[in-house]
Order: sequence, then structure tokens, then C-alpha cells
Amino acid sequence: MSFSQQLRKEAEPIFEAIYHHPFIDGITKGSLGAEQLVHYVKQDFEYLNAYMRVYGLAISKCTDRRDINMFTEKLGFILNSEIHPHHNFCQVAGVTYEELQGYPLAPTALHYTRHMLTVASQGTLGEIFAVLLPCPWTYMDTAERIIRETNPGVDHPFYNWIMFYGNQQIKPRIQQLCDRMDEWALTAPEHEKERMREHYMISCQLEYMFFDMAYKLEHWPVDQTLAYV
Repeated sequence: MSFSQQLRKEAEPIFEAIYHHPFIDGITKGSLGAEQLVHYVKQDFEYLNAYMRVYGLAISKCTDRRDINMFTEKLGFILNSEIHPHHNFCQVAGVTYEELQGYPLAPTALHYTRHMLTVASQGTLGEIFAVLLPCPWTYMDTAERIIRETNPGVDHPFYNWIMFYGNQQIKPRIQQLCDRMDEWALTAPEHEKERMREHYMISCQLEYMFFDMAYKLEHWPVDQTLAYV
């Protein structure tokens, strides 16, 4: 069993919990409210900005053009393609994508982005592979399962979101990252592989927490927009 397969097996309870989370259930049933959709897009826009910065830090640690090309291509995918599921949520919520940009991070989103950026700045390239992988993997797994179990039609309000992440063209992109992590793990010392495992599991947990944050409309406990005189 490869290193990525071992991690996926260990994370199975988290993947299962994500699929059964009320936010994902709301996507499956087409029942998410506008406030939840808006909060998710506000936070995910900033999260993906941080994700791209992690790619930039990864490129700075690459020693060959194969990895540079991989991260550059993935960065372009977020910039040019991963806006489509956001537009789907915005359309259902009745808002424009542009008006949901530039908002402060909620506690969970801040935690997740700092987790990734800290690993990217302090860790090895192998650790970066591990901290990045749960995001696309959990989305693909969730969307594929929705398609398999419910077979949504084109009239489903979140059809575009589901098909974007459940599209078979996504799988090779994730497999590429798995393959590079597996290749790295073959020669990595045990203490580095343990750090990779820890980063991967924390990212999986934070994927669950991100959906929970959006569903519960998580904000900071004290309203910082209050004016004091």
C-alpha cells in the first residue's frame, strides 16, 4: 500500500463525516440557504488565495522543472477554473461573485490558512504535498459519492458544483499530487513521514471544520465593526 493510500485509509472516518455533514447534505438536497452559500464563498475565496500562495512557496523549494510545472499548472487551475463552483453558489444565493470578495477570515478559515502557510514556509516539499492534498481529495470524494448515490439532474440547483468536483478530469490532477507524495515518501526519513501524516490529518479535520464554519455562519465572538467613542 502506498503512503497516500495509507493516509486515505486512516482518514476514512473524517471523509465519512464530511459526506454526512449538514452542509454537504444541503448541497445534495439542494437546500442550502443563501446565508450559508454567501458565507462559504466569502471564506473560500480567501482560502484559495492562501492556497495559491502555498503553491508559490512550494515552487521556491522545487529542485526540478517537473515540480515547478505541476505547481504552476495547479495555480492556474484555481485562478481560471475553480471560480466556476463559486459562481454556482452565487447564482443560487442571488448575489454577484465580486461583492463577496475581500472579507476577513472567520476563525476556522484563519486556522486552516495559517496551518498550510506555516507548513509551506517551514516544511519540506513532501510536507507541502501532504498539507495540500486533503482539500481536492475530500471535494472529489464527496462529489463523486453524490453523483453515484443520487445521480442529480441538470435542474439540480448545485449541479454545476457537483459536476465540477465529480468530473473525471479532476481525478488525474489529484493522482499527480498523490504520486509525487508517494515518490517523496520512499526516501523520506520516518520523522519526516510522521510530520507529513500529521499535516495531512489536520488538513482533513479542517476540511470538515470549514464546512461546519459555513453551515453555522461562524464569526468572531466580538463584533469588531462596532464604533467606540
